[in-house]
Amino acid sequence: MANDLINRINSVISAKSLLEHPFYQAWNCGELPIESMKKYAEQYYHFEKAYPRFLSNVHSRCDDRSVRQLLLENLWDEEHGEDNHVELWLRFCDALGLDRSEVENSSPDESTKELIDSFLDLTSNHSLAGGASALFAFESQVPEVADTKIAGLKSFYGIDDSKGISFFKVHRDLDIEHSDAEAEMINSLATTESEENDAVESADIAANSLWSFLDGVYK
Repeated sequence: MANDLINRINSVISAKSLLEHPFYQAWNCGELPIESMKKYAEQYYHFEKAYPRFLSNVHSRCDDRSVRQLLLENLWDEEHGEDNHVELWLRFCDALGLDRSEVENSSPDESTKELIDSFLDLTSNHSLAGGASALFAFESQVPEVADTKIAGLKSFYGIDDSKGISFFKVHRDLDIEHSDAEAEMINSLATTESEENDAVESADIAANSLWSFLDGVYK
């Protein structure tokens, strides 16, 4: 039954696979204008900065210690030390020639706000299984996306220094662990048919929100 639920969730995610979006299709064949990539980098910064809050939302509502520990490990990876993930993203912005202070002081566009608001709602107001499923809808796609981004950056955009691509190298590996943990959480938390359905619905909403965000930066 648990595998059936994850299969249902994966099905709605694959219907809005990030790698199928025209933005990433253009990136991966070297046809994405560098200015579009810069706009994306600036806007994605706001989502990356907000991501720990999504984890914290699920963590704070959960009374299952084993699930909280999994979320805490993910949160620690995001936040701790000089190589925290926001810093890694800003290093990518540096590699693109962006002024990081301008990135930090930029305002999120409407599609970026909608993405952040969607994840805040999913992780705050849906079931715990739904919140974990929203995280899974994002992090389960990241390793493959990160791998293709690295290849595109090296082949077409001349970005191959370790600092510039460190964000993608870290997430290519780490989010395999994170998404596996989130699948475990979903199976543990979805104990009723209603919770299972909410997990599927939440993944669908999250996947569509991520797709719409890319629409916004690729006008």
